Amino acid sequence: MYILSLSSFPVALHFSQQAPKLLRDLDSPTSNIWSSTESLQLWETYENIIVSCLQAGDEDSANICLQRLSKRFGQDNERLMALTGIFKEAVAKNDEELMIILDEYDNILNQNPVNMPVTKRRIALLRSLGKPVEAINALTKLLETSPTDAEAWAELSDLYVSLGVYKKALFALEEVLLVTPFAWNIHARLGEILYMVALVDSEDVKLLQDSIARFCRSIELCDDYLRGYYGLKLVTNKLLNILPETTTRSRVGALQQSDRKRIEQLNVMATSKLSDIIRIGSSDETGKIGYDPTELSAAKNLLSQDSDSSIIR
Repeated sequence: MYILSLSSFPVALHFSQQAPKLLRDLDSPTSNIWSSTESLQLWETYENIIVSCLQAGDEDSANICLQRLSKRFGQDNERLMALTGIFKEAVAKNDEELMIILDEYDNILNQNPVNMPVTKRRIALLRSLGKPVEAINALTKLLETSPTDAEAWAELSDLYVSLGVYKKALFALEEVLLVTPFAWNIHARLGEILYMVALVDSEDVKLLQDSIARFCRSIELCDDYLRGYYGLKLVTNKLLNILPETTTRSRVGALQQSDRKRIEQLNVMATSKLSDIIRIGSSDETGKIGYDPTELSAAKNLLSQDSDSSIIR
């Protein structure tokens, strides 16, 4: 969260290998701080390379890059403060050192309470230190002054999920969609949380229906989204398994037996699409296509369950 975004190792290694070129470019006498290339996209490139160097274990390159950026933009630059914090967190040896970094964040914010990059790094560090309640309080305070920060709402939702407070988690993600209505990953995440709630709420059929709707929206927005198809397959499996046992109106809700055919169709479609994604992803040794190996493995395991017992009766 908040500048630090972990990638798969092949992607991280690819970015880290760009560090020497970046350092040469920064040292170029023709490089102009006021040029049009000084954009948010360029900053994100710097951030990705520094973080990727840390992931790949190349702390020296990350440190050199930070020093060059500091020389160019000044140590008082807010984004650079956050990047420096990321570096310190990455090389910290224990929680005691992380607590020192947390104190440094507090000192920075005492001098400048509106330093958003450092505020967000502080929240991320609170979470990594196992302080979810403090992180939630800090996020709530942040959102009072920045109510359209979709990233903050998404992080708040994730924290609520970690504590099992699902209703608040759903509310927070709905706020994300007000800002980014076409974010397919958020629709899928809503589907995942609705599925979690259904499992702890006596397999509530209405919640499972709502979950399916969210996953359908996610794959409508992104045709090759693995998590969307995985969720759709998982939830339709569950719904098809409990439908024959559903005899009371309270469990059926608005669902009719005639809807079973449509659910079966969605299940078959999700199975087919997951098979295609697994085939493509498994042949991608460079990681450039972007499918996470862990997610591909989970999809394989999910499909393998169908070989033992037919879901579609």
